Amino acid sequence: MTPTLNTIRIYVDADACPVKDEIYRVAARYQLPVSVVAANFIRVPQDPMIERIAAGSGMDAADDWIAERAGKGDIVITSDIPLASRCVKAGAEVIAPNGKPFTEESIGMTLAVRNLMTDLRSSGEVTGGPKTFAPRDRSAFLSALDQAIRRIQRQRANQPNER
Repeated sequence: MTPTLNTIRIYVDADACPVKDEIYRVAARYQLPVSVVAANFIRVPQDPMIERIAAGSGMDAADDWIAERAGKGDIVITSDIPLASRCVKAGAEVIAPNGKPFTEESIGMTLAVRNLMTDLRSSGEVTGGPKTFAPRDRSAFLSALDQAIRRIQRQRANQPNER
């Protein structure tokens, strides 16, 4: 199947993504194209619907590649908050690997907390790190991805001339 302009595309910020296999399975079920973007070479399944992108090792090269392409009707999978912010502003649905959606309503506060924690760490404060990825996170992610796909499909069914 060849993707059309009206196809939902899933962009994966792949360097540290723990749910790539789940993304491939869901995308196959819905026959959606996936762009797996990493700084350098990353192994992906042999599937014409899965595109592997080596964006280069420059600072934020993979993030820039995704942010330049993702827009309304696309889904971005990332735990990178600045990238999530850029993609939300472009109209994409953005989901963290733990299933947490980044939305217009939540991204400002999420970015502010991230910046505060970065400042605290740079001043020597011990802040801990991200929570360990748990099986319930994988389940929450699968549910959030499925919901995002169905939501975009419903929106497109109600506005067939969009995009």
